[in-house]
Amino acid sequence: MPFSASEPIPRKEKITVSYMVQKLRERVQLNLTACTSGDCAQYRYVYEVDLHRPGMALAGYTDLFTYKRIQIIGNTETQFLDNLSPTEQTNAFKNITAFDLPVIFLTDGNKLADNLIKLAEEASIPIYTTPVETTRFMYLLRDFLEDQFATQTMVHGAMVDVYGIGILIAGKSGIGKSEVALDLIERGHRLVADDVVMLTKKSNVLLSSATEISKHFMEIRGLGIVDVMSMFGIRSIRYQKRLEVVLELTLWDETRDVERTGLNHDSVAILGLDIPLIHLPITPGKNITVIAEVIAMNYLLKHYGYDPAKAFQDRIQAKIATKTGDFDATPKRAIEYFEGDLE
Repeated sequence: MPFSASEPIPRKEKITVSYMVQKLRERVQLNLTACTSGDCAQYRYVYEVDLHRPGMALAGYTDLFTYKRIQIIGNTETQFLDNLSPTEQTNAFKNITAFDLPVIFLTDGNKLADNLIKLAEEASIPIYTTPVETTRFMYLLRDFLEDQFATQTMVHGAMVDVYGIGILIAGKSGIGKSEVALDLIERGHRLVADDVVMLTKKSNVLLSSATEISKHFMEIRGLGIVDVMSMFGIRSIRYQKRLEVVLELTLWDETRDVERTGLNHDSVAILGLDIPLIHLPITPGKNITVIAEVIAMNYLLKHYGYDPAKAFQDRIQAKIATKTGDFDATPKRAIEYFEGDLE
């Protein structure tokens, strides 16, 4: 049965503001200070990734105000408010607090007047301030939200980082995926996940990881559970890796066409992204581990602009183009003269 991913896991519909702030502090290491009192952040929800800067809304134009998004108040909005009289400030801020905002973030160390903070508290809208400049904060926040609301799926296989290339070793149960991964680990490569691989689509990239329970554990049939980190050290694992190649192990079948040149490229669609797919028929004595390393190095060569299959094809075509009537079809050796070789 050909390789295919499971059905997508339903994305999150919402997260609470309190959860988001907690994770931004713990995982992203952002310095966030609450400006409002109370626990209203527990009852405010974020529903989407996109952010909004409410400059036009503060100025009074609210027809297209996307109030359901997280609101970012930076230097421009703060200076606009600072140049208004206290009454005008209050009226301008009421333009946005009249809506059911999830949360307001003040960036670049900006602060709001106490009367404006009181307006937000009366509307149960949490406000946080951060010393991080606006552009960087928005990038970090959007990256976090993309991860929270990302589409995910699960695949059966072994995910390994080989020379920096993320290879998913797939195939039917019992074909030897975990054994190949274990051999790669012994040769200095790194395990990401075994058996169940979680794939997350983030910024048009598929990121792989293990499940919370199975991380850095492997199952070897006939042996049992192996703790890779305890056995091979911290260098032998990583918790996430971009998926770049799917290597599908199949049993040898003489009736099936096998790619011989590498000029034809198969791919598999996972969460709407096409990932290169290599079908590798296995026979007794075939060194799958070395082939996996070659696949990774070949991928790197292509990434940097050199395609060995295309280069070989160009050499053949150039030879054909230069042949004359007295063309000798007998293969010639690569060098014209052998020097004395006494090694």
